[in-house]
Amino acid sequence: MPRPVRDRWRALPAFWRRAAIAALVVLLVLLLSGFALSGLLLALVFAAFYVPPWQRIPYVGRWIPMLGALLLAVGYPYYRPHMFQWPVLGPFPSMDTAVIATVFAMMAVGLNIVVGYAGLLDLGYVAFYAMGAYTAGWFASPQFAKYVPHGWYFGAVGVAPNVPGFHVSIWLLLILAGVLTAVVGVLIGLPTLRLRGDYLAIVTLGFGEIMPQIARNGDNLFGTGFNLTGGPPGIIPIDSPGFGTWAHTNLHLPDNYVAAANFDKLYFWTGLTLLLITLFVSLRLRSSRLGRAWVAIREDEIAAAAMGVPLMRTKTWAYATGAFFGGVAGAFYSSYKAATFPDDFFFNISVFILCMVILGGMGNVWGVLLGAVFLTYLDREGLANIGGWLNDHFAGNHAKWTHLYTNPIDVPLYSFGIYGVVILVVMLFRPEGLLPSARRRLEFEEGVQDEPLYDVST
Repeated sequence: MPRPVRDRWRALPAFWRRAAIAALVVLLVLLLSGFALSGLLLALVFAAFYVPPWQRIPYVGRWIPMLGALLLAVGYPYYRPHMFQWPVLGPFPSMDTAVIATVFAMMAVGLNIVVGYAGLLDLGYVAFYAMGAYTAGWFASPQFAKYVPHGWYFGAVGVAPNVPGFHVSIWLLLILAGVLTAVVGVLIGLPTLRLRGDYLAIVTLGFGEIMPQIARNGDNLFGTGFNLTGGPPGIIPIDSPGFGTWAHTNLHLPDNYVAAANFDKLYFWTGLTLLLITLFVSLRLRSSRLGRAWVAIREDEIAAAAMGVPLMRTKTWAYATGAFFGGVAGAFYSSYKAATFPDDFFFNISVFILCMVILGGMGNVWGVLLGAVFLTYLDREGLANIGGWLNDHFAGNHAKWTHLYTNPIDVPLYSFGIYGVVILVVMLFRPEGLLPSARRRLEFEEGVQDEPLYDVST
């Protein structure tokens, strides 16, 4: 947007700016939905929570839009079957995609602490994800049946008596996975976080490549015959979450998620709860003394050190915090799949999560959340739906519109090329991301004080 137009736009009252944006959104949703009733209701709900100046209501006003978004998210399993279909993209995401979106959103928010807050480029985040998944696999499956032949139980549900191996409650394992992953992050971070920039990225890349190899070859760890990871077949089955018989009888909570008729809803609500906790902690950390130290290191590490910020300790806290949420996400995802496999933890996952952070806007949890949900949908359903629409309308002699090519195109095969194009377009036209933090947006729009001479316009 040209600067004069942008200045005139910002000179308008905030209410009229929000009203104009809401009107544009309502019009687009109505056109794309074919003026369906569900599209109209969706657009009106958005306008009702976005346009009014809720922040003027003392104490509770700023929470009203967030409460509305939360209610929409919680009720998604109920109104999803009645929603319209988007042109080209198809129907709204399935419940399976929604569950996986909560997992990747947790990891993206965790990586945002490392990359967006502290400015540490981490290309091996998938290793934390793998550590959390295998923690659940070790302590909630028959993986160590050779060493625990009669089983060891602690809060597990839905497990028959005398099943060998460790069987600990998934709820406890979520915490244990986060703690163990944070410890691993600290142990790896202490000798490596003295590096900066590209050198740190290369080291984290190496770490991210080591963990999948350990997972793939850990069925005979260092030639000792000890089966740590199950090798290529992975660890299966992994116990399901649940609250047990007493809670089911007295509190009407689900006894065992897998045995419940609405298990997909239960996993979605559980993932949503974990995501809300992740968002809350991330937001509170951003405003804390530690969060301000992270931002200081990101902006100028030398100046931060001169002002008394302990660089190593502060960086290590960022690394450990991001690792914690990656471990929790990995443990929850493995319990949802009831298995964990080495093929789930390749380097591409690290790049995929980093793309979510960059696309949404580094440093802003809401932008990162948007980027995570959007890219997860594209990966799970969106690209396949786009490919189906293209093939229906342009492939073969029976194309609905015109015959452009003969053989159908498998669009998901080109997924990472498409993600690269998306990131390239965003970097060219909105380098700060879709929803950047206020500080980052100001840096891109107004520049910084130490501008190089070759960047100064004449």
